[in-house]
Amino acid sequence: MKVTLPDGSVKEVPTGSTFLDLAKSIGPGLAKAAVAAKLDGELVDLQASIPKDGRVVFIRGQDPEGADVIRHSAEHVLATAVVRLFAGAQVTMGPADHSKGFYYDFDVGRPFTPEDLEKIDAEMKKVIAEDVPFVRREVTKPEAGKIFAEMGQRFKPEILAWIPGETVTLYQDANFIDLCKGPHVPSAGKIGAFKLTGAAGAYWRGDATKDPLQRIRGVAFANKKELESYEKQMELAKARDHRKLGRELGLVNFSPLAPASPFFLPKGAKVYNLMVDYVRSLYDKYGYQEVITPQIFSAELFKTSGHYENYAENMYFAEAGHEAAGGEEAGAFGPGEAPTVEYAVKPMNCPGHCALYQMDLHSFRDLPWRVADFGRLHRAEGDATHGLMRVRTFCQDDAHIFCAEDQMAAEMASFVDLVDEVYGDFGLGDVKIRLATRPEKRMGADEQWERAETDLATVLKEKGRAFDLAPGEGAFYGPKLEFHVKDALDRSWQLGTLQVDFNLPERFGLEYVGSDSARHRPIMLHRAILGSLERFFGVYLEHTGGIFPTWLAPEQARVIPVTDRALAHAEKIRAALEERGVRATTDHSSDKLGAKIREAQLAKLPFMLIVGDKEVEKGGVSIRLQDGTDLGYLDLPAALARVAEDTEMPSHKRRRDTQKQGPVV
Repeated sequence: MKVTLPDGSVKEVPTGSTFLDLAKSIGPGLAKAAVAAKLDGELVDLQASIPKDGRVVFIRGQDPEGADVIRHSAEHVLATAVVRLFAGAQVTMGPADHSKGFYYDFDVGRPFTPEDLEKIDAEMKKVIAEDVPFVRREVTKPEAGKIFAEMGQRFKPEILAWIPGETVTLYQDANFIDLCKGPHVPSAGKIGAFKLTGAAGAYWRGDATKDPLQRIRGVAFANKKELESYEKQMELAKARDHRKLGRELGLVNFSPLAPASPFFLPKGAKVYNLMVDYVRSLYDKYGYQEVITPQIFSAELFKTSGHYENYAENMYFAEAGHEAAGGEEAGAFGPGEAPTVEYAVKPMNCPGHCALYQMDLHSFRDLPWRVADFGRLHRAEGDATHGLMRVRTFCQDDAHIFCAEDQMAAEMASFVDLVDEVYGDFGLGDVKIRLATRPEKRMGADEQWERAETDLATVLKEKGRAFDLAPGEGAFYGPKLEFHVKDALDRSWQLGTLQVDFNLPERFGLEYVGSDSARHRPIMLHRAILGSLERFFGVYLEHTGGIFPTWLAPEQARVIPVTDRALAHAEKIRAALEERGVRATTDHSSDKLGAKIREAQLAKLPFMLIVGDKEVEKGGVSIRLQDGTDLGYLDLPAALARVAEDTEMPSHKRRRDTQKQGPVV
């Protein structure tokens, strides 16, 4: 059999050779480092026989896919330890995605205690030290059922029933056997380091009416160095948790009276509104018109869009009598006789924008028509809410572009420029782009999909932007671009999206009159840059640790008088700053200077302007920065210019600088 290696070389291997045999023949270092392999792109066990000719790539523990394999294997070691320690333990399932960690749900008749976790941790270490092998075998469903019956595992028959086909794969390490597709590391010793991160209650299949279970979570890595790095990152993440910082900095809070609905306090509202104002400041440049649309619509709108049928569980509904609906014939009904009308609180803006488009007959000369909307949205998110990251009420920097098919490429290019400008101003430099293409089940002609996908790819290539293809991951109604941003904690967040939509224009019967005087269907582009402003607020708060760029800080400068003798001069400086558009305050407290400076630093203020007897006498001020840098004494005009230079919104500053330069001749 012949296999092609990543360097293009071809190696002949004997029939029946395993991938581990191949790795050993290449070198002992590779055999030691590899945890799995890929054959023509499909992830496989190292101990599996090579079934055919193909391209082979070995996966190391430090690779993202290798890390997933290690975590998946650690999950099985966790179950092995629980089965050893708790007689009659029932093992259910773990997650399909191991990119963030692992877990297993168990039924041991009671919650796990901290002491239990310590014993489980120690038993896992024993299994790893024993370097027990992971053995894969394929059996028929009846054979698997018999095995699990002998083990007394009562959840497995139900899981077996979900799996299509007549055969299933099992994995065994030590005395534990489970249904699993794999792959796994060859033996437990390949798990370099792990940590159990906690235990909590769960329910079988996530249903509160079914068996209560206990979930143990953990993380695993190829070596201890990676675990130590993870632990440091978690400590930093804990310190930067947006819920903690939001309270400490007086930005945002929550109340059980409005679950999963944030209260933005004055400082937080200032930051939030500055974000809106900043995005809005770019709309003229990029040709957007802002609209304001209703919060509540007749449910008929969402029946037309398809959301009533497919998204109703995430929506809020209300009913009102016909009089409340304002119908012309409302007066024809007596008290309590009027029929009710069903209404829905909008969970997204796109159906309303389609209704807006329908209000007028559009010509090809009107296109592209770009409409932006900061309307408040509401979604019934259930229990899967988390601080600002997932809320029930939010706003998006949302816009929709209605365009002709031959205008798509130019609109896509303009959007990429807009995203680059915005992320640059927020200091978000590590951006990765994914192009999600047509799924098997889709609407729209193949020619439309081909053009949209080609336009998206061509635009990115022409701009020199690298991107990853995500075949088959587009929505059923069109391909999309996703913009993923890394934060200061090395976490990736999807923020921006550009979604091509062939569906809604069809469902709403949208049309425009072309240059040929015939009616044509427009293409709809959904686009967001920051996405949910609530979520972005949380992401950015953690990214910056609360130290916002000066233009976004709710309080940009604080004037700190050393004594009451300096108070009048301090107030004069504050007033002069405010005249220049700087958000400034004066510290009127009786605290000593050191305490005042510490308080300003804890508040993450960009500028501290110190006023003592020397500053009063000379008419200037001394400046300290948030990071502790001391700029020393400056005369007042220089100090005001220095502060004002950093406090202006970037888009406003660029516009002003362009106006100073004058028109290009």
